[in-house]
Amino acid sequence: MEPLEKKYSNPGKVAVPKIRKQKKRIAYFSMEIGIDSKIPTYSGGLGILAGDTIKSCADLNVPLVAVTLLYKKGYFYQKLDDQGQQQELPCEWNPKDLLTLLPKKVSVTVENRPVFIQAWQYRATGVTGYCVPVIFLDTDIAQNSDYDRSLTDYLYGGDEKYRLAQEIILGIGGVRILKELGYHRISRYHMNEGHASLLTLELLNERKRNHEPIWDIDRVKRMCVFTTHTPVPAGHDQFSYDLVRQVLGESMPIDFLKNIGGEDRLNMTLLALNLSHYVNGVAKEHGKVSREMFPGYRIDSITNGTHTTTWVCESFKRLYDKYIHGWMNDPFSLRYALSIPKEEIWNAHQEAKKKLLDYVNEKMNAGMDYGTLTIGFARRATAYKRADLVFFDTNRLVNISQNVGKIQLVFAGRAHPRDWPGKELIKRIVSVSKELKDSIKIVYLENYDMELGKMLVSGVDLWLNTPRKPREASGTSGMKAAHNGIPSLSILDGWWIEGCMEGFTGWSIGSASDIESVDERNAHSLYEKLQKVIIPLFYNNRDNWVDIMRHSIAINASFFNTHRMVQQYVLDAYSY
Repeated sequence: MEPLEKKYSNPGKVAVPKIRKQKKRIAYFSMEIGIDSKIPTYSGGLGILAGDTIKSCADLNVPLVAVTLLYKKGYFYQKLDDQGQQQELPCEWNPKDLLTLLPKKVSVTVENRPVFIQAWQYRATGVTGYCVPVIFLDTDIAQNSDYDRSLTDYLYGGDEKYRLAQEIILGIGGVRILKELGYHRISRYHMNEGHASLLTLELLNERKRNHEPIWDIDRVKRMCVFTTHTPVPAGHDQFSYDLVRQVLGESMPIDFLKNIGGEDRLNMTLLALNLSHYVNGVAKEHGKVSREMFPGYRIDSITNGTHTTTWVCESFKRLYDKYIHGWMNDPFSLRYALSIPKEEIWNAHQEAKKKLLDYVNEKMNAGMDYGTLTIGFARRATAYKRADLVFFDTNRLVNISQNVGKIQLVFAGRAHPRDWPGKELIKRIVSVSKELKDSIKIVYLENYDMELGKMLVSGVDLWLNTPRKPREASGTSGMKAAHNGIPSLSILDGWWIEGCMEGFTGWSIGSASDIESVDERNAHSLYEKLQKVIIPLFYNNRDNWVDIMRHSIAINASFFNTHRMVQQYVLDAYSY
């Protein structure tokens, strides 16, 4: 790994370490990256995971450079009206405030015309001062037409043609800009989901331009790593070959593309699968599901994590500083949380809970109470995540709250602008909150982002997750909660199959033998756990409750972090 280089511009002042491009060996491509709350180039879990991965690479001195698109108008700012109707507003920001414009430009061909690309850089700096550059690609420059200038405006915006053009910019343009910027020794190209898989075509075509044997598939496979993130077929990008001919052109014969990318449509996941030496899902169960979706392919699994120092709240940072030396760059040491006095765990949590509830009460005039069991649910608002499962039988829920112990619920999450069922889900939760206002306090917070997410995963008492099995690839929100001592109540899918130790790190909904999720059965299990186990424990046995909080940190946070995850990628994927 590259040694830290410090240069002194003034006595006693350390300048920013130089990025030594020839030392960067791994290129990490992701359609979205959530690296900073002020840079709105992410929509949810995929982007946040990418940002957390980059931060851990910086902490661990992994020689990586990351590539994504700029999105000058962001994803969108979510505004909810009184009925819960979502409105999407532009989330404009000024790259000059946070990024550095680089001097080099490249072009790609879209619909037989050149589209010019400039690059901005963000420096992710680790705990030792090591820098991982993040390159943001931008087409909003004078050489381009108005349409081409808009191609990097919105994340997941526009029609299929717009989306394919974006993936050309990311994959093909990304490879070209790295070489133009001087990154000449890249030996691994890591595609974080299939959006970036056109980079494989650029790598294949490079052999042609260098007068070497054309389409050296084995060489490209040795260079490429692919991580798939979704067990839902609709989540894998596909484009008709008529559109591919129109937008991508003839840089690669269509017959050859059909052999490596799918006979009927260009499937970006198949393209990546066929041109990568290492492929993984993002949890053990997701690896199994992926192998069933794509039989014949060798698909490993590396379970996701979350960046520890990003998601631990201030009160727990102080606690870990006091009792666990070196925890910031050694999350495995969080296993020593079992020795932290229970009273101090509880006090740190109460501080975080007060911060959240003060925010909720100020924003929503909700009148939520510090002493009431507070349940949090914050995910992308889409049907299979079933944010409303807890309201399957509202009469039973009200009965539990009134007769066993009071509960209050905090929701958040944005629906994709074209996800109409997801938008209806938000409206239903807002409607139920009004129906039950005299019995249970319920709020839906708008514009779920990194800052609000951190407040939620540290400030609630219990993290709820109810996806429709087996559609949860991994899930990382519960991991973030565990870093703050918050236990989960979740369907046994994704990471929770690995993380759930019943009664020690949290609780399961349903059983591991369930092949799929049935709403009525899952809701019954959820209510049973609340009524007979969780609520009585919270109100009547604080000592045991805090013990579960400590085990959530010691067992789950110490393992489900991106430091462990990145180390696995280095050993299993990058060192091939």
